[in-house]
Amino acid sequence: MKRIAVVVVALVLFASAAFAKTYQFTGKVLEIKDNVIVVEKGKEKFEMTKDANTKIKGDLKVGAKVTVQYESRAAEIEVKGK
Repeated sequence: MKRIAVVVVALVLFASAAFAKTYQFTGKVLEIKDNVIVVEKGKEKFEMTKDANTKIKGDLKVGAKVTVQYESRAAEIEVKGK
């Protein structure tokens, strides 16, 4: 039974990564850290993680106007039984 649950979780994670929906927003860069960028869109501030796989086109710096594309996907799924 545990093996079935592990296979189901693996399939869900694979499917969520394969079919992740892409979103985007545009705003002004407020802060850049090693693994986070803070962007202001209107009156809202968004913190987005970035890593070595994040594609950056142009000179990313504070004050720059940027368009951020991101995906929604499951980060973790824990199966609790029936």
